[in-house]
Amino acid sequence: MADALSVIPAAVLRNLSDKLYEKRKNAALEVEGIVKQLVGTGDHEKIKAVINLLANEYTYSPQANHRKGGLIGLAAATVALTSNASQHLELIVPPVLASFSDQDSRVRYYACEALYNIAKVVRGDFIVFFNQIFDALCKLSADSDPNVQSAAHLLDRLVKDIVTESDQFSIEEFIPLLRERMNVLNPYVRQFLVGWITVLDSVPDIDMLGFLPDFLDGLFNMLSDSSHEIRQQADSALSEFLQEIKNSPSVDYGRMAEILVQRAASPDEFTRLTAITWINEFVKLGGDQLVPYYADILGAILPCISDKEEKIRVVARETNEELRGMKADPAEGFDIGAILSVARSHLSTECEATRIEALRWISALLNRHRTEVLSFLNDIFKTLLTALSDPSDEVVLLVLEVHACIAKDEKHFHQLTLYLIQNFRDDYSLLEKRGALIIRRLCVLLDAETVYRKLSAILQGEPDLDFASTMVQALNLILLTSSELAGIRDLLKQSLLNDAGKNLFLSLYASWCHSPMAITSLCLLTQTYQHAGSIIQSLAEEDINVKFLVQLDKLIHLLETPTFAYLRLQLLEPGRYIWLLKALYGLLMLLPQQSVAFKILQTRLKTVPPYSFSGEQYKRMSPGSTLLEGKYVGGLQVSDGDISEDPHYMHGGIDFDSRLRQFKHVQQQHRMHTKSQAQSGYNSASSGKDVQRPEEPSRPPSSQETNRPPSMLSRRGPGQ
Repeated sequence: MADALSVIPAAVLRNLSDKLYEKRKNAALEVEGIVKQLVGTGDHEKIKAVINLLANEYTYSPQANHRKGGLIGLAAATVALTSNASQHLELIVPPVLASFSDQDSRVRYYACEALYNIAKVVRGDFIVFFNQIFDALCKLSADSDPNVQSAAHLLDRLVKDIVTESDQFSIEEFIPLLRERMNVLNPYVRQFLVGWITVLDSVPDIDMLGFLPDFLDGLFNMLSDSSHEIRQQADSALSEFLQEIKNSPSVDYGRMAEILVQRAASPDEFTRLTAITWINEFVKLGGDQLVPYYADILGAILPCISDKEEKIRVVARETNEELRGMKADPAEGFDIGAILSVARSHLSTECEATRIEALRWISALLNRHRTEVLSFLNDIFKTLLTALSDPSDEVVLLVLEVHACIAKDEKHFHQLTLYLIQNFRDDYSLLEKRGALIIRRLCVLLDAETVYRKLSAILQGEPDLDFASTMVQALNLILLTSSELAGIRDLLKQSLLNDAGKNLFLSLYASWCHSPMAITSLCLLTQTYQHAGSIIQSLAEEDINVKFLVQLDKLIHLLETPTFAYLRLQLLEPGRYIWLLKALYGLLMLLPQQSVAFKILQTRLKTVPPYSFSGEQYKRMSPGSTLLEGKYVGGLQVSDGDISEDPHYMHGGIDFDSRLRQFKHVQQQHRMHTKSQAQSGYNSASSGKDVQRPEEPSRPPSSQETNRPPSMLSRRGPGQ
C-alpha cells in the first residue's frame, strides 16, 4: 500500500473518487501514465501495489464514487500494462466481476465498461475467467437498468469474438454452467443463452452437437415462450442442430430420445410438433441405437396420432408406420413386454385413432413374435377382452383380429368364447348392438363351424336360462341371415345325407332347445320337417306368450328371405314334402289371425298347388299311417314304413325320439324357471301389504289380449 501511495500523488487519488466523471476520467489517465512508467522500469511489485490499492481501497469501498473510480482505474492500469497484463489478471478481474452485482446500477455499468476495456487488451488470456464472466453476463442480460443491459450486450459481443478465435476455451467446463442456466424463464436470459449456443455451434473446433443432450431440453422449453422472438431463435437453433444430426456419422440418439419423448406430450402445440418431427428423423436415422427406446417412442407417438393439430397427426402417423416397419429382434434389446404394455395402456384412451394404432401394434407383434407375445398374454388379455365393448366398430373389428390370432390355440379360444358369453350375459345391450358384428367377424377370422360348435357347447350348460334363450335366438338369427355363414347353412342342409352335417346339427341342437323358434328354424333349415312338426305339436299352453309370438313373427318373415328359397320351391311338390306343409300349417295355427305374420304365411300356403295331392295320399297321412312307397319326405326318397307320423323314429342316423325328449326336458326347465320367478315376484309384492288378497285362478288370454301390442302382455316366457 505504501509503495502505491508513494507512486500515485494524493491529488490523483482524490480525483479518482470524485463525484464528477471528468475528474475520475482524468485521474484514471494519470494512473495509466504512472503504470506505463512502472512497466518501462520493470517494477512489477509496485504495479501489484497499485492494482491492490485500486481494488481494495476503491472497488470494494462502501462509497459508490470510490467504486466507480476503482473500476476505471483498473481498466486504465490494464491498458497501460498491454502485453504484461496477463500476469496481473488474477488481481484485476475478480474485483471487476464482483462489481457486476453491485446495488448501484452506475457501478454495474462501469464494471461492464471496465471489463470491456480489459478484454480488448488481454483478449484470449482472460478465457480462464470465462465461466465467471459468462455467469455475470447472464445475470446482467436481465438487468433492470437499460443502460446496464446495453453495456452488457457490448461486452457480450466482444467476449463472443474472443471465444470464437481462442484455442484455450474449454467446452467441457462450460457445458455444466450452460445446462444449469437453461431452465431460467427470464426472456432476456433465454435470448442470451440461445445466442451463445448458436455462436459456439458455429465454431468448427467446438463440438456442440456432442453436448446437445445437455441443453436440448432447455431449447425445447423455449419453444413455448411467450416471446415470438425467443421461440423463433430457439426453433432456428434446433433446426440447425437437426440438420447437423442428419449429416453426422456419430450421434447419441438415446439420451436425446428420452428428452423428445417427454416434449412430445407438451401442452404447447409448437413444442409437440417440433418434438414429433425430431422423433420422426431419429426413427429414420437412429437404427440399432433406438431399439431399447422403442417402447418410450411408441408411448410418445400414439397420443400424437389423435392430436387436434393435423400437422402433428400426419408426422405421428408417418413415424408410427416407420417404427412398426422396423425388424427388431428381442436379442438386440427389443423389449416386447414394454411395447405391449404401452399398447395396452393406450387401449383405454378416449381417442379412437390411438386405440386403433395400439391394436395394430399388438397384431403386428403377434404375427412376428407370437411365442414371446403369448408369454405376456396374462398382462394384456383382460384389457383385450374389455376392448370388445369399445364404442367404435373399427376398434372392435381389430380387437377381434387380435383375438382370432391368439385363439389359434384351443386354450385361448375357449377363454375368448367364455368371456364373450359372459360379457353378453352381463350387458344385454352389447349383445343387441354388437353381437352380430362380433360373431360374424369371428366366423370370418376363425372357422365358422368351430365358433358355432364352441358357443353351442358352452350355452348347453348355461345356468341363466333367460340369457341362454336370448343368446340362442341371436345366434340363430345370425346363422340364418349372415353371408359369412352361408357355408355352414349349406352343411346343415345336408344333415340327413352326410355325417358332417349330422354332427353339426346335433352339436347345435342341445343349446338351440332353449328357444322353440330357434330349434324350429334349425329343423326347417336341415329339412327335418317331420321333427319340426313334432316340436310344434309338443308346445304347451304356457309356452305361447308374447315373446314366443314375437319370435314366431320373425321366423315367418325369415321364411320369405332368400335363405329359405329352397323351402318355398319345395312347396311346389306338396305330395313330396307333406311334413313341411304340416309344420307350416302348425305354425299358422299358432299365429293370431289378425297378425301380419299370419296373413303372410296364409298367403304363401294358399299358393301351394293342390294337384300334387291325391285322395290316397291324404288317406295315408292320417294318424298311424305311413307314406306311400317311393314317395319323398324331407327331400329324401323313402320306402313305405320308413317314416311315420309317430315321432319315435330314426333317420339319417339321428335319433329324433331322443332329441324330442331333450327339447321337452329343456322347455320344462324354462317353465319351472318362469313359475319360480313369477312366484318370487308375487311374494315380494305381497310381503309389503297388510292384507293379502287370494290369488285369482289363472286363465288363458283371450284373443283380444293375444292381439294386444307386446308392451301390454307378459315379457317373459319359457324358452324365450
